[in-house]
Amino acid sequence: MRGSFVLSLFSLALGASAVISKSKLTTYVDVLALDNTFNPVKEAYWTGYPHHRRTPFAVSPDGKSAYVAYLDSSETDVHVQELNPKTFKATGTTVTVSGGKEAGGLVAHNDGFAILVNEAMPSDTTNAPPSDTPVAVLYRYTSGKQTWKTWLGGPGVHDSEGRAASPDMNGDLVYSEDAGLYGAYFVVTDYSGDASGHYGDSIEYVSENGTLVTIEGASSSWGCSHNTGIAFEAADAAPFTSICAEDQGAIWLNTKTQGMTNDGVKISNENTTNGASGEPMGGMSGSYSALARFAETSRYIFAWVSRGAIDVTENTWMGDGYTNVQNRTNGRNVAFSLFSDKYTKVGAQATSKVGAGDGDSQVNWVTSGSNDCSNAHAATFGPVNALVTWEEISDPICDYIAMGCRGQFAGTYFQQINKKGELVGDSFKSTDVYVAGDMVTFDEGLAAARICWPYVSMDWDLSQAVGYGGSTTTTKKLSFACLTR
Repeated sequence: MRGSFVLSLFSLALGASAVISKSKLTTYVDVLALDNTFNPVKEAYWTGYPHHRRTPFAVSPDGKSAYVAYLDSSETDVHVQELNPKTFKATGTTVTVSGGKEAGGLVAHNDGFAILVNEAMPSDTTNAPPSDTPVAVLYRYTSGKQTWKTWLGGPGVHDSEGRAASPDMNGDLVYSEDAGLYGAYFVVTDYSGDASGHYGDSIEYVSENGTLVTIEGASSSWGCSHNTGIAFEAADAAPFTSICAEDQGAIWLNTKTQGMTNDGVKISNENTTNGASGEPMGGMSGSYSALARFAETSRYIFAWVSRGAIDVTENTWMGDGYTNVQNRTNGRNVAFSLFSDKYTKVGAQATSKVGAGDGDSQVNWVTSGSNDCSNAHAATFGPVNALVTWEEISDPICDYIAMGCRGQFAGTYFQQINKKGELVGDSFKSTDVYVAGDMVTFDEGLAAARICWPYVSMDWDLSQAVGYGGSTTTTKKLSFACLTR
């Protein structure tokens, strides 16, 4: 017993002191051969600027299998490939979710997986969305065969509040073994009820047998107006930890409220113009791996990009306690926030004091330069340390006040942060590795902890909008990268 205790202390000390570096970044270029072609570029809302099309990635609890999902280049059918989590090479056969329009989250189990997609409902469905508009749906597959399928929108789901569709699958899927629940948080547009024609978001819970469960104080049919970013992570019980960026001026920790009411926790003031807030959590194909839990603790870390906030004024449309701000900077910088539990922010909330010249004094900044930062993500190595990563553009041209920017790609950056909120060591960059899929922590002990993710090896051009008609780039290969401490 004494020897085990000493070893544990040694491992903890080693885990706490190790610092990431470029030498600890391992790549597996073009290692996974795909059965179908994949277009890795998705154009952003409004600007058309290129974003990485998400490739959801998950590893089973026993560490013996992993799965990656990708959208067919035809933009119909989501394919799920099992792979070896040590070599990242394909194993088994590809499972195709026929009719899927985008993958919005993936959970791996020891006997299969669950996946969140959006797809059109059958043509004979009563009260289905018009024009075959897709609806969010959760699938469970066991040993390659469909076990169950549960619609998360459309008729029969929150009918009295307004039926919802999801034209774009922006959101995330998580699972809690302790709670025995899947949680899905995703953008919706209602096609009936008071919010018909408007965009919001929905939080839905599904039991392990596929039953849609409405949980008071956790489920939500309509939370944050014109949601421009979602961060979601599992907890030991519902409600799961949730964050939203809305179109009225703030980013909220809304685990308690599931919405944007000011009795929630205000993480950040953001300029919002024309229903956008600077793509703080990635914009189109974003809303994944932005919020992570430190292992074996109740603590979380959240990363986003922001232009900062000055000149706090009252949001007269929303009323008392709601504010508007102006941008502090032209380009966006990387910020992070810590939470001691799923309801509580470490440190001060963002101010709601009208007349304040400084609306961002509570922000923990990772960067402070003139480059534009985007595609921010966070993952944890264990109970002590986290990884925050982002992309930068040199000499950015930011044509839109609350959208993305364009310019010369300057690299993907990696920064270690500990549970106290301290930056550990210096950041480093790579010019040929990107984060295009979920960042997954491999449970290999503190001394050997690693975080891995999928990407496509290609030239990454952020200087201009995607060509008219969308990107024609396709590939049949995926790469993976791992960062070890």
